[in-house]
Amino acid sequence: MSAWPDLRLEAWQDTYATIHMWSQVVGKVRMAKTPPENHWWHVPLYLTSRGLTTSPIPDGPRTFQLDFDFLDHSLDLTTSDGDVRSIPLRPMTVADFHRDVLAGLRDLEIDVRIWPFPVEVPDPIPFEEDTVHGAYDAEWATRLWRALAQADRVTKAFRNDFLGKASPVHFFWGGFDLASTRFSGREAPPHPGVPGIADSITREGYSHECWSAGWWPGAGLGEPAFYAYAYPTPEGLRDRPVEPAEAGWNETLGEFVLPYEAVRSAADPDAHLLAFLRTTYAAAADAGGWDRDRLERPPEEAVR
Repeated sequence: MSAWPDLRLEAWQDTYATIHMWSQVVGKVRMAKTPPENHWWHVPLYLTSRGLTTSPIPDGPRTFQLDFDFLDHSLDLTTSDGDVRSIPLRPMTVADFHRDVLAGLRDLEIDVRIWPFPVEVPDPIPFEEDTVHGAYDAEWATRLWRALAQADRVTKAFRNDFLGKASPVHFFWGGFDLASTRFSGREAPPHPGVPGIADSITREGYSHECWSAGWWPGAGLGEPAFYAYAYPTPEGLRDRPVEPAEAGWNETLGEFVLPYEAVRSAADPDAHLLAFLRTTYAAAADAGGWDRDRLERPPEEAVR
């Protein structure tokens, strides 16, 4: 399989919808047990060499974590005192997955209560009632992880030249997107809100001026894509030139978009994606009047 696999959305959209809901169950466990961090950074999952992880979650004096393994296709629940439980990933409804995850945690003597409703999706179905989503094609799940792993790797390399406040590269299970964010250091006006998301969430997430970029499967767009935007959106941002040639401003989304297929099929996918990250950041920073001399590391001082 290619390092940048074919990921046509129509071929795996049912598997995507199921994994999206499964990731929300797992992500809500992390959110419920992890001390809050600014911008909701206690919520996301992270890429691993086999899938996605919550990273260690505190539970009294011990820790535990939940790991999606998209090579052997299991969800592994492990604790710092050596206990392990595994749930095979196979065609299985969200209701069954939710039941098995909570049962596994109880078996490990981990007390956790989550709000059993998905977020950032139309017509949400409570997890324990969701028998609609249950598709799981192992090959496409592996392809999804491989695409995320490549996006994660290149985005991490891009972070090197920024000295200001920046987020980790992390996977937000609400929007099902991999994201990385840079901040200008200035406060932002209160966010106007997003339908289906509490204002307290968006206002904390966007409390300061930022530029953010990432990858998502393209639900609503029709194909996987990379994206980049700024909040607040500087005047004239949409008219700024960005690279590569396949990138452009999407009026409906209000952000720059680069199709994943354009990166995957490029002679040098890494360079293609890096061009998008660098030029969309520069466009946002220049249009927004960021103090780039203070925020950026000169190329000759880059850490190698």
